[in-house]
Amino acid sequence: MSRHDNLLACYAAQEKNSKGRLNKESKPKYRSEFQRDRDRIIHSSAFRRLVYKTQVFVNHEGDLYRTRLTHSIEVSQIARTLAQSLNLNETLIEAMSLAHDLGHTPFGHAGQDKLNTCMKDFGGFEHNLQSLRVVDHLEYRYAEFDGLNLTFETREGILKHCSLNNAKQLDELGQRFIKRHQPGLEAQLVNIADAIAYNHHDIDDGYRAGLITLDQLMEVNLFKKPFYGVQEKYPNIDERRMIHETLRQMISLVIHDLISNTEAAIKELNPKSIDDIRGQSYKLAKFSDNINFEHLELKRFLNTNLYKHPKVMEMTNRAEIMIQGLFDKYMLDNDALPDDFNEILKGKTEMLRARKIADYIAGMTDRFAIAEFKRLI
Repeated sequence: MSRHDNLLACYAAQEKNSKGRLNKESKPKYRSEFQRDRDRIIHSSAFRRLVYKTQVFVNHEGDLYRTRLTHSIEVSQIARTLAQSLNLNETLIEAMSLAHDLGHTPFGHAGQDKLNTCMKDFGGFEHNLQSLRVVDHLEYRYAEFDGLNLTFETREGILKHCSLNNAKQLDELGQRFIKRHQPGLEAQLVNIADAIAYNHHDIDDGYRAGLITLDQLMEVNLFKKPFYGVQEKYPNIDERRMIHETLRQMISLVIHDLISNTEAAIKELNPKSIDDIRGQSYKLAKFSDNINFEHLELKRFLNTNLYKHPKVMEMTNRAEIMIQGLFDKYMLDNDALPDDFNEILKGKTEMLRARKIADYIAGMTDRFAIAEFKRLI
């Protein structure tokens, strides 16, 4: 048992009640089981590759835009604040946050959507499921098992979404999707911290890139109200600082709202263990109705004004062409793959070949995918 377990809420994820690992291991001597999970994630190859995978902008377009790595760190910071405020397991929530994007393809959502299209006849592609696949199977580091052999609780937080068909192929982890139950609070909060991070920070990147303007942002209620407060308090600062300060206020606002509303939901349910949380058909971690409405308004604004901006769509179109081209080339010519990978595919069915090729493409960084496309196509 971790020495911190007795300081946690009774409904927090606790090491003494962990459902364990897929492969049994001796207990770590100087750290908790969830610390071991976090450390394995940080030392993984997939985690290092996140530094060259993008959120919205392709990696080579600028050094200051978010990458999957910086995004994961920002999610971790927000989620750890939530864990501390609600007396939950901070180490576990950090591990979940750092691992939640390990299965993302190059070129952000454009890459994942195109790879799903490529795989439509072979079971499809889900980036959440791919993150789980990375930590369960695709990391080759340890002598006694494939993957990272993480605890059930960390894996629960990684798998935010899953189709019913895929859930049926999983171990106990898939049961909550079949039964329409919820995960523990740590997992619920990582999911929301992810949305808070990318919604607010995509504003920062979009403004820096000159794709969205202050006038456009003033159409968004969640931005407009704190902006007026910042403008009144700091009338002489420049626009760039004004926007950054507004973003700080926005993040604080939604975090405070999330904490207070989640506390109220916990008080109403009065759970005695994490299983009381997991047994619910609804999420306890949630915004107030007003903030939820404004948060959804912000998402719609970004979808219309940033993600569908002509310059972003131009990049999206190029990304889709590259992903499709690489997939088709590898399926037709396994010799285009590295020798060790080619050996793995020999004698395999088309279904298995497609899945392994999807694994290979999903693991690419933006710049490696671009280089491979130029080399082969």
